Amino acid sequence: MTEESLIKYPCDFPIKIMGKSQQGFTQSVLEIVKIHAPDFDDATLEVRTSRSGTYMSLTCTIRAISREQLDSIYQALHSHPMVTMLL
Repeated sequence: MTEESLIKYPCDFPIKIMGKSQQGFTQSVLEIVKIHAPDFDDATLEVRTSRSGTYMSLTCTIRAISREQLDSIYQALHSHPMVTMLL
């Protein structure tokens, strides 16, 4: 049984990554994203910090080419100790 995807590839796909605001968080996330989406442009990264400055969210909009690519990115980000939540 195969699952049919509701997403038509290739497409622009936003990934929101949240974690504690700490040194190296942004760089670590970018390294992971670029392993799986080498064409990601750093200039398109959206960064938001919580009101208290404790947390930050990064939105990386990648050009997704397959479900396998998205699964790999989510799995790599989820296993990173600095990442608290993914959307």
